[in-house]
Amino acid sequence: LGGPGRHRAFCCDYGALSLYGLGSALAYSAYAFPLEWVGSTFHDFYVPVAVLNSVLSTGLSCYSRFLEAERPRLSKAFRTLAFVYPYIFDSIPVFYRVVGIWAGRSGGDGCGELGMGSLPLHSRHSLCALLTFLSFTSHLPERLAPGSFDFIGHSHQVFHVCGILGTLFQLEAVSVDMAERRGRLPVPSSLETFGSLGMGAAGSLAILGLCFRSLRPEPPSREKSH
Repeated sequence: LGGPGRHRAFCCDYGALSLYGLGSALAYSAYAFPLEWVGSTFHDFYVPVAVLNSVLSTGLSCYSRFLEAERPRLSKAFRTLAFVYPYIFDSIPVFYRVVGIWAGRSGGDGCGELGMGSLPLHSRHSLCALLTFLSFTSHLPERLAPGSFDFIGHSHQVFHVCGILGTLFQLEAVSVDMAERRGRLPVPSSLETFGSLGMGAAGSLAILGLCFRSLRPEPPSREKSH
């Protein structure tokens, strides 16, 4: 791919990741929220804010592509912020439940009949998310031995492996929550779920359209005839 085509591909990737984050928020709102938070103001605004975060994430990450050549550090900072902030916001309900177990505040929430329910899986997902963040920002281990990890053990490989494992743990955790807590949490309607996804997707697609217009391929140069 040429320069503009490469940037377009990355922008599509960012839009998909933003939509994945919104899907995580929808699943958490339906099945992973602390019982004492159900019906609260935070619960009421959780999904709408997640929709806004999804669109902002796409916009900020796509904008970072335009800064990459001249201001690479700022570009990476924007790209990191574009995904770290939505992840932290989306995970607040899960963090509250996990910390509550550590603090001895179970209240019957999140604990299955055979033990801790989904919380160990949520903890593994959070650990994988942290490792994904560290591998993306630190460029270890190749920074310590340049050239030694070009094929095996490169930070970008670790980034994707941790991301995939984290997604697996997240899916398993939400599945356990859905099975154990379905009767205790209000299930959103299909209109609410697909409406939120539709608004997030529409906003991200609009941003992608603007980026594509700004990243038009350069016309082929014509050689001067002698």
